[in-house]
Amino acid sequence: MSAKNRSDESEDPIELAVDPETVCFLIVKAREFDVKVDPQDDDPVSGTDEDEDIDVLEDRRDDPTYAELMGTLEALNEDELSDLVAMTWIGRGDFDRDDWEDAKEQARQRGSKGTAEYLLGTPLLGDYLESGFNDLGYSCEDVDDERL
Repeated sequence: MSAKNRSDESEDPIELAVDPETVCFLIVKAREFDVKVDPQDDDPVSGTDEDEDIDVLEDRRDDPTYAELMGTLEALNEDELSDLVAMTWIGRGDFDRDDWEDAKEQARQRGSKGTAEYLLGTPLLGDYLESGFNDLGYSCEDVDDERL
C-alpha cells in the first residue's frame, strides 16, 4: 500500500504495528461516537417519535457504535494498542513524529489493561487519531477499507 503524508510528501510513512485500515475504521467510528450526548431522563408521559430521534444521538453502553469500537479495540494486541495510544498523543500534540518511538514506549509502559476504555474516554479521539495518522505519513484517503 502506498500511503502519503499530505503535508510533506518527502517523508516515508512510519511503520505501524496496527493495520492502517483498522486505524481508518476507528477514526470513522470514533467520530460517530464523539457526537453522542449524555442520555436524557426518559419521560414516560412523552413517548413521541421526536424522542426516538433524539435517542440515536444518546451515549449508551448498548450503543452499536460503542460495541463496534470496543470490539475492534479489544481484538488488538498490545503493540497495536500502543500504536493507537501513541498516535492519539501525537495527534493531540503531546509528541511529534520524531518522538514516535518514545510515545510508543510510554504507551507500552501504561500497559494495555483498560486501553480500550482509555481511548474511548478521550474526547475528540477521531480527530486526534486522524491527525496523528497523517503526521506519521498516512491518509485514510489512501486506505481502501470496505468496512467504512
